[in-house]
Amino acid sequence: MLFLAEPITPFDWHRMLWTADAPPAFLFEVAFRCVATYILLLAALRVTGRRGVRQLSIFELSIILALGSAAGDTMFYHDTPLLPVAVVFVVVSGLYWFFNRLTEWYPRFGDWLEGTPILLIEEGRINVKNLNNLNLTQKELFGELRQQQVEHLGQVRRAYMEATGNLSAYFYAPEEATPGLPIWPELLAASRRRMDAAGPHACCQCGQVQEVARGETATCPVCQNAEWVPVCSAKREA
Repeated sequence: MLFLAEPITPFDWHRMLWTADAPPAFLFEVAFRCVATYILLLAALRVTGRRGVRQLSIFELSIILALGSAAGDTMFYHDTPLLPVAVVFVVVSGLYWFFNRLTEWYPRFGDWLEGTPILLIEEGRINVKNLNNLNLTQKELFGELRQQQVEHLGQVRRAYMEATGNLSAYFYAPEEATPGLPIWPELLAASRRRMDAAGPHACCQCGQVQEVARGETATCPVCQNAEWVPVCSAKREA
């Protein structure tokens, strides 16, 4: 439609500040909706995991999502009054301050809400249980490591998934690295149950390294996986 059904008077302060369709007590409902929505938003972010949060804290992301919609509707829709939006900003900002104070007063609450660093790799082997608990796939983990110029797990001393969703890795010195599971996709795709040649092989699931004879099959003593690839012994250049 080229023309609105009802004419709009520019700078109609009564329309800008309030609407005749709602009583003043509606502001209390707005505040209640803010509290309920904010808690649901925090719960949703807690469930979806830290990889979606990345470098923002869970509180920073939640306040961006919560206030973004309120601010956008106010700037765009002519029938969105300002006073309820002001209540949204005040209540959400107060909740942001309150939850931040809670994490300072009760560190265990902060650890539960935002999470703590999770050990994913130790001495060149994957902690499969922790990896699964994070809903993180091995492909995603290896992709993060490849961005840090890692060729195989024998180069990695320890790796943590931080509360921000970033991966922190600590490496062996080049002369201290041991043969480990290669993380190049084309090498992992060549995994075998029966070995084509004798020698050290790495479990494709956890990175456990052991000697396997030619033509034999083996079950990983750590994770019970039966897929193996020859180890890689390349040295990482810092």
